Amino acid sequence: MTRDTAVVVTGLGLVTAGGPDTESTWAAIRDGRATARPDPQLRDLQVSLSCRVDAVDELRPRQPGAAHLDPGARMGLAAVAQALESAKLDPAEWDPARVAVVTGCSLGGMHTQQAAAMRLAADGPQSVSPYFLTGYLPNMVCAAIALHLGVTGPSLNVATACASGATALGTARDLLASGQCDIAVVCGADAAVTPLVVTGFAQLRALSDQASRPFDAARDGFVIAEGAGALILERPEYATARSAPRLARFIGYGASSDAHHMVAPHPEGRHAERALRAALAEAGIAPGDVGHVSAHGTSTPRGDAMEAAVLARVFPHRPPVTSAKGALGHTLGAAGAIEAALTVLALRADLVPPTAGLTDPDPALDIDVVAGRARPVTSTVAVSNSFGFGGHNAVVVLARD
Repeated sequence: MTRDTAVVVTGLGLVTAGGPDTESTWAAIRDGRATARPDPQLRDLQVSLSCRVDAVDELRPRQPGAAHLDPGARMGLAAVAQALESAKLDPAEWDPARVAVVTGCSLGGMHTQQAAAMRLAADGPQSVSPYFLTGYLPNMVCAAIALHLGVTGPSLNVATACASGATALGTARDLLASGQCDIAVVCGADAAVTPLVVTGFAQLRALSDQASRPFDAARDGFVIAEGAGALILERPEYATARSAPRLARFIGYGASSDAHHMVAPHPEGRHAERALRAALAEAGIAPGDVGHVSAHGTSTPRGDAMEAAVLARVFPHRPPVTSAKGALGHTLGAAGAIEAALTVLALRADLVPPTAGLTDPDPALDIDVVAGRARPVTSTVAVSNSFGFGGHNAVVVLARD
């Protein structure tokens, strides 16, 4: 793929702890407002801080079986509805066989799993809902979207842990570039703020019970979060023919695997760097062309150190760096899609949002992290990084249209 065959971003939708829509989420990011708060449902655990989406029940769509959808699927459908409206797309007017749905969901319906496990333990197998599997399986976000929209083209879920949303974007881009589809509905969604999942991350010492503070000298882990991000991608010719809004171009993608450790990043970040350089090469740009970086920036000691070292090697001109996780927490499989959408908004607004929670930048990290307030930056190209447990690396390059 070259720059001439890049796909177009025509719509965006967001549901996060920052707000139930794109505008409120962007305002939280732009203002550097942290959304983490003590979570009553986690009060008896080692870590009780989270970033939850408010009023999840209000996101329930009107369709058969919607009452039994897991909160993650509801968030995904709500984000997709916003993205379609933003793209001025009416599913009644498209050829459903020429549309793809690609989702990134790393864990599946964990709220549904928790409820079913509790019922089984308390009241036996007959108490478990017949809707358990359709709420729990990780492909069901994708299935719910395809069913709701009547899409009959390719539909699939990808699970690369915390890189899932970015991997979904790369997979959807390939479907469009191959000519199989004209439109791709891409959604990253995860709602896994449950006692079992939080305990699992806490046992790995990955969580903070203080704050999410990416690249800060006192960073001690991430704050778990939930949410969804949706982007509409289209082949340029199709978007032009229907006079679609053109929010950005998706011009490069790179992916790699560390083959190093089940949860720890490669300490030198050599394969994360390879994914980043591959994305830049595919976009046909030099490192110096990148105006800002949306970092994975989880607020973990080793993860941030690895990413900062990679950015320092690849970008000696030190472009401004930001991490949305300071404000929104870590949305797991949804993060890559949410952060790509925020990167589009940053490009269009000519600013780089601050990294919420960052008050004392780690002097050992040779990068320019934006803190305090948004920084006006006129840039035409930005990079969004995503890295996941298991050594999954995915990098998206976006350009202002």
